[in-house]
Parts: sequence; C-alpha cells; structure tokens
Amino acid sequence: MNYKLIIYFVNIMLCIFALSGINFEKIIKKNKVWETRVLVMVLSFVLAYLLTNFIFDFLECSTIV
Repeated sequence: MNYKLIIYFVNIMLCIFALSGINFEKIIKKNKVWETRVLVMVLSFVLAYLLTNFIFDFLECSTIV
C-alpha cells in the first residue's frame, strides 16, 4: 500500500485534533455551525498537505546529505 496515503490520513487526523483546540466562536458569526465545520475540514486538509510534503521533502533532503 502507498505509505504516503497513510501519512496523509494520519496528518489529517492530527490537524483535526489540533484545530479542535481553537475557539472559532469569536471569529465566526453566530448560528454558522456548518460553515465552521467546513472551515475546520478545509484547514485540516491544507495543513495536512503541507505537513506531509514537508516530511517527504525533509526525508529526501536528508538522504542527499
């Protein structure tokens, strides 16, 4: 199985967990529950993508040295 996909999945779960600690109620308008959930999902996917690419680039650079 493709190990990069596994790392993406783990990073998505990690980012969702990390973003759950942020209080979005002060930023988002009242009664906008679905919009807040979509925002958290999009942010978690973006952060997971960046984190996964950072990990793979770091591992690639460390094998060069």
